[in-house]
Amino acid sequence: QVQLAESGGGLVQAGGSLRLSCAASGRTFRPYAMGWFRQALGKDREFVAAISWSGGRTSYADSVKGRFTISRDNAKNTVYLQMNSLKPEDTAVYFCAAKLNYYNRDYDYWGQGTQVTVSS
Repeated sequence: QVQLAESGGGLVQAGGSLRLSCAASGRTFRPYAMGWFRQALGKDREFVAAISWSGGRTSYADSVKGRFTISRDNAKNTVYLQMNSLKPEDTAVYFCAAKLNYYNRDYDYWGQGTQVTVSS
């Protein structure tokens, strides 16, 4: 089992920045790929970004390309999401997730989420 805990959410003005963190605990010695998702009120959860175990592969939703950067520090069992040039439409609960294979469709473990609110 892997436990994931997000932090770093909050209220920010449009154009501002936030950095989310996701700390993993439990069976973290396995090479998990990590992802960030978000869910706005009344909408389905959507993919934001993903990163392979080594950090050599990343992918982003079109809506965040050029503004968000995913990274990880395996020594700290932590994955990050740097969010710049935030827009009101980025407002959502952000979740991190883990899976054993970067190319798998489904994620195996999920965090509880952290709220990000961007004011206009």
